[in-house]
Amino acid sequence: MDAVGEAASPEEERGRFDAALAASAEQLSLLSDDADVLGAEILEFQLALIEDDELIDPVCEAIADGATAAAAWRARLDEEIADYRAAEDDYMAARASDLSDLRDRVLANMNGGIEAADLPDGAVIVAEDLTPSTFLSLDWKRLSGAVLLAGSSTSHAAILARSRGVPMVVDLGDADIDEGDLLAVDAATGAVIAAPTPGTLADFNARRTADEELNARAAERMARPARTGDGVPIRVLVNVNEITEIDRLSPQICDGVGLTRTEFLFSEGAPSEQRQYEVYRRLVAWAEGRPVAIRTLDAGGDKPLPGITVDGESNPFLGVRGVRLSLKHREVFVSQLRALARAASLGPLKVMVPMVSVPEELTTVRQLLREAVAALHAEGVTAREPALGMMVEVPAAALTAEDFAADFYSIGSNDLIQYTMAVARDAAGLGHLTAGDNPAVMELIRRTVAAGRARGVEVSLCGDMASKPEHVAPLLAAGLTTFSVAPTAVGRIKLAISEARAPGREARAG
Repeated sequence: MDAVGEAASPEEERGRFDAALAASAEQLSLLSDDADVLGAEILEFQLALIEDDELIDPVCEAIADGATAAAAWRARLDEEIADYRAAEDDYMAARASDLSDLRDRVLANMNGGIEAADLPDGAVIVAEDLTPSTFLSLDWKRLSGAVLLAGSSTSHAAILARSRGVPMVVDLGDADIDEGDLLAVDAATGAVIAAPTPGTLADFNARRTADEELNARAAERMARPARTGDGVPIRVLVNVNEITEIDRLSPQICDGVGLTRTEFLFSEGAPSEQRQYEVYRRLVAWAEGRPVAIRTLDAGGDKPLPGITVDGESNPFLGVRGVRLSLKHREVFVSQLRALARAASLGPLKVMVPMVSVPEELTTVRQLLREAVAALHAEGVTAREPALGMMVEVPAAALTAEDFAADFYSIGSNDLIQYTMAVARDAAGLGHLTAGDNPAVMELIRRTVAAGRARGVEVSLCGDMASKPEHVAPLLAAGLTTFSVAPTAVGRIKLAISEARAPGREARAG
């Protein structure tokens, strides 16, 4: 029934609303099931909203007072969207697109359901923006890419596109593009030309051929050790988003795992210690003696977890997240530390703590870890105290990195950029402020690398910057010698390393 249509009985309207919510939840769950852990985490926000009484109850009350289900839902969501867009916090403003996506999904399910888009093979999607659920519902094996007039390179849609190898141009602004136009799209440079001339098309095709040749060279580098052009060895690790990723990866392409996200284990509540141990054990076995860094639960911000994260925070990115949340839920945290300590007895496992801001947080975690190891030994369980490191994502931590008793540092460039530049990852139209080569961001990276050298501990970078070839030379110049990248980027990064030099380092033969 249309939002402006005449209402049926309150009972019928409530039934229509409940059915639309149930259908929407099922669709989002199916999308989440088919998505990788990154996509699933992003969809959790909408799934959580469907179960949010503060959002749903006013709609039910309006229906009981005689409103149509569609009108009541639209009015409630439009009010919430307006509040999000008016928020001074960029994160809250950016969530408006997710709310709009959910609003339209539920409305569509009240009006006969959602029809799959009939798109021709090779089509390029042109839109103002793409919500995560829309991106995940499209068959990118058949499509050529996407052009977004708004958005940013750190938006959820852009991150999903990079993780799946989908060419995407974002934040294009006003563009004179009509349906059916032939488009020349260069995702690497952000260039989009509608109805290109034969000469322009030939130039784009030449670039595509060059890109294919580059891919072939990168593939040849995949299993070879990374060295700079002047012979300095560089370590290239991989990021693991979920345990199933290693089924299609060879450990021979990397020097180990620089980041393992563990949020997927908590998607249905806190997992048992044994469940976690089995996953960590599997990772250590896969690595065949290479180091494996596993990040403790990094929930909060844009990664809500029912029953664990704090509901209703005015600014989730500046609230109880990362290590702050873990220290708030000691029982859940200690269970994870116990599982990690058990798996550490099987190989070179390292524990990495997210969102550390002050030295006392890391000191507290180390004490909890040691107590967990002692308790396991007292129970007759084999365990070992693993190396304990920290993510450097907060500018305060980067500025004072030498003060932290970390066994290693891992720079999380996504959050470091966000907090340094005061720009949410997915803030529309502000992509120019999220460029990783910003001088302030690079200075924080240099300081962290210098602190690692002064203390004699390893420093790696595991954010999106590490997976982009254009950042390789500046990061090497900053002194970085360990990159942790998306598995799909290993070849390109090793190739970029081979074409760069390591300033200030003595060249080595080989």
